[in-house]
Amino acid sequence: MTDQPASRFAHRPLRHWRERLIESVLFLAAFSAVMITVAIIAILIYESWSFFEHVSLKDFLTDTQWTPLFSDAHYGIMPLVAGTLVTSGVALLVAVPLGTVIAIYLSEFAPHTVRETVKPVLELLAGVPTIVFGYFALLFVTPLLQATVLPNLPGFNMLGPGIVIGIMIVPYVSSVSEDAMRAVPMHIREGSYAMGATRFQTALRVVTPAATSGIVAAYILGISRAVGETMVVAVAAGQQPNFTWNPMEPAATITTYIVQVSLGDLPHGSIGYQSIFAAGLVLLLMTLLFNIVGHLLRKRFRQAY
Repeated sequence: MTDQPASRFAHRPLRHWRERLIESVLFLAAFSAVMITVAIIAILIYESWSFFEHVSLKDFLTDTQWTPLFSDAHYGIMPLVAGTLVTSGVALLVAVPLGTVIAIYLSEFAPHTVRETVKPVLELLAGVPTIVFGYFALLFVTPLLQATVLPNLPGFNMLGPGIVIGIMIVPYVSSVSEDAMRAVPMHIREGSYAMGATRFQTALRVVTPAATSGIVAAYILGISRAVGETMVVAVAAGQQPNFTWNPMEPAATITTYIVQVSLGDLPHGSIGYQSIFAAGLVLLLMTLLFNIVGHLLRKRFRQAY
Protein backbone atom coordinates (compact mmCIF):
# COMPACT_ATOMS: atom_id res chain seq x y z
CA MET A 1 0.00 0.00 0.00
CA THR A 2 2.84 2.40 0.80
CA ASP A 3 4.43 1.86 -2.59
CA GLN A 4 1.38 2.87 -4.62
CA PRO A 5 1.82 6.67 -4.37
CA ALA A 6 5.52 6.40 -5.15
CA SER A 7 4.87 4.20 -8.17
CA ARG A 8 2.16 6.52 -9.39
CA PHE A 9 4.52 9.52 -9.40
CA ALA A 10 7.52 7.60 -10.63
CA HIS A 11 9.36 8.75 -13.73
CA ARG A 12 7.80 7.27 -16.84
CA PRO A 13 9.64 8.05 -20.10
CA LEU A 14 6.65 7.18 -22.28
CA ARG A 15 4.39 9.64 -20.45
CA HIS A 16 6.93 12.46 -20.76
CA TRP A 17 7.44 11.63 -24.43
CA ARG A 18 3.71 11.95 -25.05
CA GLU A 19 3.60 15.28 -23.21
CA ARG A 20 6.48 16.62 -25.29
CA LEU A 21 4.75 15.43 -28.47
CA ILE A 22 1.53 17.20 -27.51
CA GLU A 23 3.43 20.36 -26.62
CA SER A 24 5.24 20.23 -29.96
CA VAL A 25 2.00 19.81 -31.89
CA LEU A 26 0.39 22.73 -30.05
CA PHE A 27 3.47 24.88 -30.65
CA LEU A 28 3.47 24.05 -34.36
CA ALA A 29 -0.21 24.94 -34.59
CA ALA A 30 0.36 28.33 -32.97
CA PHE A 31 3.57 28.93 -34.93
CA SER A 32 1.89 28.04 -38.25
CA ALA A 33 -0.85 30.62 -37.62
CA VAL A 34 1.78 33.29 -36.99
CA MET A 35 3.82 32.28 -40.02
CA ILE A 36 0.78 32.30 -42.32
CA THR A 37 0.03 35.86 -41.19
CA VAL A 38 3.65 36.87 -41.75
CA ALA A 39 3.61 35.25 -45.20
CA ILE A 40 0.46 37.14 -46.19
CA ILE A 41 1.99 40.44 -45.09
CA ALA A 42 5.25 39.64 -46.90
CA ILE A 43 3.47 38.84 -50.18
CA LEU A 44 1.41 42.03 -49.97
CA ILE A 45 4.48 44.16 -49.30
CA TYR A 46 6.54 42.46 -52.03
CA GLU A 47 3.90 42.85 -54.73
CA SER A 48 2.99 46.36 -53.56
CA TRP A 49 6.66 47.37 -53.81
CA SER A 50 6.60 46.54 -57.51
CA PHE A 51 3.42 48.58 -57.86
CA PHE A 52 4.90 51.63 -56.14
CA GLU A 53 7.88 51.52 -58.48
CA HIS A 54 5.47 52.74 -61.19
CA VAL A 55 3.01 54.78 -59.10
CA SER A 56 4.09 57.37 -56.58
CA LEU A 57 2.84 57.00 -53.04
CA LYS A 58 1.62 60.60 -53.07
CA ASP A 59 -0.63 60.02 -56.11
CA PHE A 60 -1.82 56.75 -54.62
CA LEU A 61 -2.95 58.44 -51.41
CA THR A 62 -4.20 61.78 -52.77
CA ASP A 63 -5.63 61.18 -56.24
CA THR A 64 -9.43 61.01 -56.26
CA GLN A 65 -9.68 58.84 -59.39
CA TRP A 66 -9.26 55.08 -59.47
CA THR A 67 -9.23 53.89 -63.09
CA PRO A 68 -6.44 51.29 -63.37
CA LEU A 69 -8.31 49.41 -66.10
CA PHE A 70 -8.68 52.45 -68.40
CA SER A 71 -6.22 53.68 -71.02
CA ASP A 72 -5.83 56.89 -69.00
CA ALA A 73 -5.02 55.07 -65.79
CA HIS A 74 -5.29 56.73 -62.39
CA TYR A 75 -4.34 54.99 -59.18
CA GLY A 76 -5.87 57.04 -56.39
CA ILE A 77 -7.06 54.76 -53.61
CA MET A 78 -9.33 57.36 -52.00
CA PRO A 79 -12.52 56.40 -53.92
CA LEU A 80 -12.18 52.79 -52.73
CA VAL A 81 -11.36 53.87 -49.16
CA ALA A 82 -14.37 56.20 -49.14
CA GLY A 83 -16.69 53.45 -50.38
CA THR A 84 -15.33 51.04 -47.78
CA LEU A 85 -15.73 53.51 -44.92
CA VAL A 86 -19.22 54.62 -45.97
CA THR A 87 -20.65 51.11 -46.28
CA SER A 88 -18.96 50.10 -43.02
CA GLY A 89 -20.28 53.23 -41.30
CA VAL A 90 -23.85 52.49 -42.39
CA ALA A 91 -23.44 48.91 -41.24
CA LEU A 92 -22.22 50.00 -37.81
CA LEU A 93 -25.12 52.44 -37.43
CA VAL A 94 -27.37 49.42 -37.80
CA ALA A 95 -25.39 46.73 -36.00
CA VAL A 96 -24.06 48.58 -32.94
CA PRO A 97 -27.35 49.79 -31.42
CA LEU A 98 -29.33 46.73 -32.51
CA GLY A 99 -26.69 44.26 -31.39
CA THR A 100 -26.17 46.03 -28.06
CA VAL A 101 -29.89 46.11 -27.29
CA ILE A 102 -30.20 42.42 -28.15
CA ALA A 103 -27.21 41.62 -25.93
CA ILE A 104 -28.66 43.55 -22.97
CA TYR A 105 -32.02 41.82 -23.37
CA LEU A 106 -30.55 38.33 -23.65
CA SER A 107 -28.17 38.86 -20.75
CA GLU A 108 -30.39 40.69 -18.26
CA PHE A 109 -34.06 40.27 -19.15
CA ALA A 110 -34.71 37.21 -21.32
CA PRO A 111 -35.89 34.00 -19.64
CA HIS A 112 -33.56 31.05 -19.94
CA THR A 113 -35.69 29.30 -22.58
CA VAL A 114 -35.92 32.44 -24.70
CA ARG A 115 -32.17 33.04 -24.48
CA GLU A 116 -31.35 29.45 -25.40
CA THR A 117 -33.64 29.77 -28.44
CA VAL A 118 -32.84 33.26 -29.70
CA LYS A 119 -29.05 33.13 -29.41
CA PRO A 120 -28.58 30.03 -31.62
CA VAL A 121 -30.93 31.57 -34.19
CA LEU A 122 -28.85 34.75 -34.22
CA GLU A 123 -25.65 32.77 -34.59
CA LEU A 124 -27.26 30.79 -37.41
CA LEU A 125 -27.77 34.11 -39.21
CA ALA A 126 -23.99 34.47 -39.38
CA GLY A 127 -23.84 31.24 -41.39
CA VAL A 128 -25.93 32.51 -44.31
CA PRO A 129 -23.74 32.88 -47.44
CA THR A 130 -22.87 36.50 -48.12
CA ILE A 131 -23.92 36.22 -51.77
CA VAL A 132 -27.45 35.62 -50.50
CA PHE A 133 -27.25 38.82 -48.47
CA GLY A 134 -26.00 40.61 -51.59
CA TYR A 135 -29.06 39.71 -53.64
CA PHE A 136 -31.25 40.41 -50.61
CA ALA A 137 -29.84 43.96 -50.60
CA LEU A 138 -30.25 44.37 -54.37
CA LEU A 139 -33.69 42.82 -54.85
CA PHE A 140 -35.43 43.58 -51.55
CA VAL A 141 -33.81 46.28 -49.40
CA THR A 142 -33.08 48.78 -52.17
CA PRO A 143 -36.57 48.46 -53.78
CA LEU A 144 -38.09 48.76 -50.30
CA LEU A 145 -36.17 51.98 -49.67
CA GLN A 146 -37.20 53.28 -53.09
CA ALA A 147 -40.86 52.49 -52.45
CA THR A 148 -41.03 53.94 -48.92
CA VAL A 149 -38.58 56.71 -48.06
CA LEU A 150 -36.16 57.36 -50.96
CA PRO A 151 -37.92 57.30 -54.33
CA ASN A 152 -34.89 58.80 -56.11
CA LEU A 153 -32.49 56.21 -54.76
CA PRO A 154 -30.58 54.58 -57.66
CA GLY A 155 -30.65 50.84 -58.10
CA PHE A 156 -27.01 50.57 -57.09
CA ASN A 157 -26.05 52.45 -53.95
CA MET A 158 -24.14 52.10 -50.70
CA LEU A 159 -27.11 52.54 -48.36
CA GLY A 160 -28.85 49.24 -49.07
CA PRO A 161 -25.69 47.11 -48.88
CA GLY A 162 -24.62 48.98 -45.73
CA ILE A 163 -27.92 48.17 -44.02
CA VAL A 164 -27.67 44.52 -45.02
CA ILE A 165 -24.06 44.28 -43.84
CA GLY A 166 -25.25 45.75 -40.53
CA ILE A 167 -27.89 43.03 -40.26
CA MET A 168 -25.28 40.46 -41.18
CA ILE A 169 -22.86 41.46 -38.39
CA VAL A 170 -25.53 41.80 -35.69
CA PRO A 171 -24.85 38.21 -34.51
CA TYR A 172 -21.15 39.02 -34.00
CA VAL A 173 -21.89 42.15 -31.97
CA SER A 174 -24.76 40.70 -29.94
CA SER A 175 -23.14 37.34 -29.18
CA VAL A 176 -19.78 38.69 -28.02
CA SER A 177 -21.41 41.55 -26.10
CA GLU A 178 -23.84 39.18 -24.39
CA ASP A 179 -21.00 36.87 -23.37
CA ALA A 180 -19.15 39.85 -21.89
CA MET A 181 -22.22 40.90 -19.92
CA ARG A 182 -22.87 37.39 -18.66
CA ALA A 183 -19.29 37.30 -17.40
CA VAL A 184 -19.95 40.20 -15.02
CA PRO A 185 -20.05 38.70 -11.49
CA MET A 186 -23.50 38.33 -9.96
CA HIS A 187 -22.49 40.10 -6.75
CA ILE A 188 -22.12 43.34 -8.71
CA ARG A 189 -25.75 43.10 -9.78
CA GLU A 190 -26.83 42.19 -6.26
CA GLY A 191 -24.98 45.20 -4.88
CA SER A 192 -26.84 47.42 -7.32
CA TYR A 193 -30.19 45.91 -6.34
CA ALA A 194 -29.31 46.41 -2.67
CA MET A 195 -28.77 50.12 -3.34
CA GLY A 196 -32.31 50.37 -4.70
CA ALA A 197 -31.58 50.30 -8.43
CA THR A 198 -34.11 48.76 -10.77
CA ARG A 199 -33.31 45.94 -13.14
CA PHE A 200 -33.15 48.36 -16.07
CA GLN A 201 -30.87 50.77 -14.21
CA THR A 202 -28.60 47.91 -13.20
CA ALA A 203 -28.35 46.70 -16.77
CA LEU A 204 -27.48 50.13 -18.20
CA ARG A 205 -25.46 51.75 -15.42
CA VAL A 206 -23.75 48.79 -13.78
CA VAL A 207 -23.51 45.72 -16.02
CA THR A 208 -22.88 47.51 -19.31
CA PRO A 209 -20.02 49.70 -17.96
CA ALA A 210 -18.48 46.68 -16.25
CA ALA A 211 -18.53 44.76 -19.55
CA THR A 212 -17.29 47.67 -21.64
CA SER A 213 -14.00 46.02 -22.61
CA GLY A 214 -15.83 43.00 -24.02
CA ILE A 215 -18.44 45.17 -25.73
CA VAL A 216 -15.70 47.24 -27.39
CA ALA A 217 -14.13 44.00 -28.58
CA ALA A 218 -17.47 43.07 -30.14
CA TYR A 219 -17.63 46.42 -31.92
CA ILE A 220 -14.12 46.04 -33.28
CA LEU A 221 -14.97 42.54 -34.51
CA GLY A 222 -18.02 44.00 -36.24
CA ILE A 223 -15.95 46.78 -37.82
CA SER A 224 -13.38 44.31 -39.13
CA ARG A 225 -16.15 42.12 -40.53
CA ALA A 226 -17.85 45.07 -42.22
CA VAL A 227 -14.63 46.46 -43.72
CA GLY A 228 -13.72 43.07 -45.17
CA GLU A 229 -17.14 42.28 -46.63
CA THR A 230 -17.02 41.55 -50.35
CA MET A 231 -20.02 39.96 -52.01
CA VAL A 232 -22.76 42.21 -50.61
CA VAL A 233 -21.16 45.38 -51.95
CA ALA A 234 -19.99 43.62 -55.12
CA VAL A 235 -23.58 42.71 -55.98
CA ALA A 236 -25.53 45.73 -54.73
CA ALA A 237 -23.20 48.76 -54.60
CA GLY A 238 -22.43 49.07 -58.30
CA GLN A 239 -18.66 48.48 -58.46
CA GLN A 240 -18.09 52.06 -59.65
CA PRO A 241 -15.04 53.73 -58.04
CA ASN A 242 -16.77 56.98 -57.17
CA PHE A 243 -15.20 59.35 -54.65
CA THR A 244 -18.22 60.27 -52.57
CA TRP A 245 -19.33 60.23 -48.97
CA ASN A 246 -23.01 60.08 -49.93
CA PRO A 247 -24.39 56.61 -49.13
CA MET A 248 -27.18 57.06 -51.68
CA GLU A 249 -24.73 56.94 -54.58
CA PRO A 250 -23.08 53.91 -56.18
CA ALA A 251 -19.48 53.18 -55.32
CA ALA A 252 -16.87 50.47 -55.07
CA THR A 253 -14.96 49.19 -52.07
CA ILE A 254 -11.46 47.81 -51.79
CA THR A 255 -12.68 44.23 -51.65
CA THR A 256 -14.96 44.56 -54.68
CA TYR A 257 -12.10 45.90 -56.78
CA ILE A 258 -9.90 42.98 -55.73
CA VAL A 259 -12.65 40.58 -56.80
CA GLN A 260 -13.12 42.43 -60.09
CA VAL A 261 -9.44 42.23 -61.05
CA SER A 262 -8.95 38.70 -59.73
CA LEU A 263 -11.38 37.30 -62.28
CA GLY A 264 -8.47 36.90 -64.73
CA ASP A 265 -8.94 39.75 -67.22
CA LEU A 266 -5.46 41.20 -66.55
CA PRO A 267 -2.17 39.41 -67.16
CA HIS A 268 -0.16 38.37 -64.15
CA GLY A 269 2.60 40.84 -63.33
CA SER A 270 0.98 43.87 -64.99
CA ILE A 271 0.61 47.09 -63.03
CA GLY A 272 -3.17 46.66 -62.99
CA TYR A 273 -2.74 43.22 -61.47
CA GLN A 274 -0.24 44.51 -58.92
CA SER A 275 -2.68 47.24 -57.90
CA ILE A 276 -4.82 44.65 -56.09
CA PHE A 277 -1.94 43.96 -53.72
CA ALA A 278 -1.56 47.66 -52.97
CA ALA A 279 -5.28 47.87 -52.31
CA GLY A 280 -5.08 44.75 -50.15
CA LEU A 281 -2.22 46.28 -48.17
CA VAL A 282 -4.35 49.37 -47.49
CA LEU A 283 -7.21 47.15 -46.34
CA LEU A 284 -4.85 45.25 -44.05
CA LEU A 285 -3.54 48.49 -42.53
CA MET A 286 -7.10 49.76 -41.99
CA THR A 287 -8.08 46.57 -40.20
CA LEU A 288 -4.87 46.66 -38.16
CA LEU A 289 -5.59 50.26 -37.15
CA PHE A 290 -9.09 49.37 -36.00
CA ASN A 291 -7.76 46.47 -33.96
CA ILE A 292 -5.06 48.60 -32.35
CA VAL A 293 -7.64 51.22 -31.38
CA GLY A 294 -9.89 48.48 -30.01
CA HIS A 295 -7.02 47.01 -28.00
CA LEU A 296 -6.21 50.40 -26.48
CA LEU A 297 -9.87 51.02 -25.63
CA ARG A 298 -10.24 47.57 -24.05
CA LYS A 299 -7.10 48.15 -22.03
CA ARG A 300 -8.33 51.53 -20.85
CA PHE A 301 -11.78 50.32 -19.82
CA ARG A 302 -10.36 47.20 -18.21
CA GLN A 303 -8.18 49.40 -16.01
CA ALA A 304 -11.08 51.74 -15.26
CA TYR A 305 -13.36 48.96 -14.05
